[in-house]
Amino acid sequence: MPGSSGLWPSIVPIMMLIASNVFMTFAWYGHLKYKDSPIALAILVSWGIALAEYCLAVPANRLGSAVYTTAQLKTMQEVITLVVFTVFSWVYLGEALSLRAGAGFMLIAAGAFCVFTGKT
Repeated sequence: MPGSSGLWPSIVPIMMLIASNVFMTFAWYGHLKYKDSPIALAILVSWGIALAEYCLAVPANRLGSAVYTTAQLKTMQEVITLVVFTVFSWVYLGEALSLRAGAGFMLIAAGAFCVFTGKT
């Protein structure tokens, strides 16, 4: 089992944020594939999925705060969200990424670069 030294404390929060974002994306957008189901059912199922998301995101941020600033954690969260969402919308919903959306995501990634390369 990895110890608390090395890259492990930096990687665990990222892995947990990726997993939490998969749950979050399914909670928020997964029901769009089933538009004929009642909205109340979509809400209840989404709440259940969101609980798993919170069970990963909260400790990821707690652990990550030992290594990253809160600005870095939030920025990481947003970039992970965009990557997970892009894959989800393409694979699960069958939607292609438009050039305009891709350009917008790249601008957000440029902002993330500024957050991670600036002095704290």
